[in-house]
Amino acid sequence: MLRLLQRARVWLLGWLAFSLIGSAVIVRLDIAQRREAFFTDARIAHRLLSQRVVQHEAILATLALLGPFSDGADGADGRAARLAAVYPQLLAVLQRDDDRPWADAALLVGEQQSRAVRHAVLGLIDAAGARYSVVLAGAPSSFALRIDLRRMVPWDTWPMAADGPVRVLLKLGNQLIELQAGAAAGVRPAGLTAGYAFAKALDSVSQPFELQLQRATGPAEWPWRWLLGWALFSAITLTAVWALLRGAQERRRGLELLRVVRVARLNSLGELAGGMAHQLNQPLTALLANTRAAGRLLADDPPALAEARHAMAQAAAQARRAAGVVARLRRLVEAPDAQPALQPLSLQAAMRGVTELLAPELRRLGIRVELPARDQLVMADPVALEQLMHNLIDNAMQALAEVPTTEHRLRLAIDSEAGMGVFSVSNSGPGIAADALPQLFEPFFSTRAPRVWVWGWA
Repeated sequence: MLRLLQRARVWLLGWLAFSLIGSAVIVRLDIAQRREAFFTDARIAHRLLSQRVVQHEAILATLALLGPFSDGADGADGRAARLAAVYPQLLAVLQRDDDRPWADAALLVGEQQSRAVRHAVLGLIDAAGARYSVVLAGAPSSFALRIDLRRMVPWDTWPMAADGPVRVLLKLGNQLIELQAGAAAGVRPAGLTAGYAFAKALDSVSQPFELQLQRATGPAEWPWRWLLGWALFSAITLTAVWALLRGAQERRRGLELLRVVRVARLNSLGELAGGMAHQLNQPLTALLANTRAAGRLLADDPPALAEARHAMAQAAAQARRAAGVVARLRRLVEAPDAQPALQPLSLQAAMRGVTELLAPELRRLGIRVELPARDQLVMADPVALEQLMHNLIDNAMQALAEVPTTEHRLRLAIDSEAGMGVFSVSNSGPGIAADALPQLFEPFFSTRAPRVWVWGWA
């Protein structure tokens, strides 16, 4: 159950990561598209308004070229009416002759500036009313246009809806004239940020307004339908992948079970053969050594009968030990679930028997072993207990063979813990390699090279 929950968590995290990455790509593409659309519209708006202010300069230049007009039917009002029919942003066309002053003092100041710079200049700005005047000084008459900024916007070709989210301003110094209100800050959907901004001066020397556009944007304008669709698509895709992988895993598992069933008998046979060789190797070797020793002792002149009898007794004990190993392995094969026959045993006595068996090899390696003074009775299988001790001491001897003789240290100890007998073997050898630790308790695992025994007769 825990493993199933862990796998489900992994797949859930994978779906979240897949969905978030795809959603990020979708949002970035959407933002890029809306950003590009905004700046495209801003450039179009700038071009349209620049064309209008340039028209104003052209109108003033034409009026100055045509010269003054009378106050009759074809005077200022008549000419203004005809111009307003073509340019609806023109509220009035004003003229000042040399012998008459301007009605507005701001126009006089503008005329003086225009005469100094020799081109049209701004005269009067009414930011609240979204109006301004532009003046061109001339001789014998000077001309001025009064312009409505809101009518100056060509709404029929304007790239943005008048009631849309984009705010459009004209700025001159500290004065701001609003052409399009856009989305008010108080009614913006939750999550919208400042968004995009565009600012560029109009292409006019006489009317140097800066066009500013602002558009709020943010999560409220993200393509949530696409995002939800992507999340659903991701879930369906990962579910399909999970089903395919699970099916493939089940097929592999079935094939593996078939293979295991086919080789199980061969593996069991190989393990049994390896176990028998491993368990019988030591008693048979000791049996051979004792019989050879007994033969040499009997061949002495005079024969060493006592020593020969001891060697033969040792050989008989090892033969019985080998028979016990075979019997124990047979029980394991015939009844693997049966409990072994336990009997009370002395750990000290078992240690003494094993060290006597290994005494020749211990002497060859210059290893002195002292049996622990403490003893402990335990309930155990005699053959299994003796084999365990033998293997541990033999492993320690093999390890000590790799270090100088002066560094040989082998310590045996007996202790008790929680009602159990404990025997331990420690040595000054190189220790167990880290990569071998996980396999210590695997049956028949060994890091030694196999031994080859040569049998023969003299």
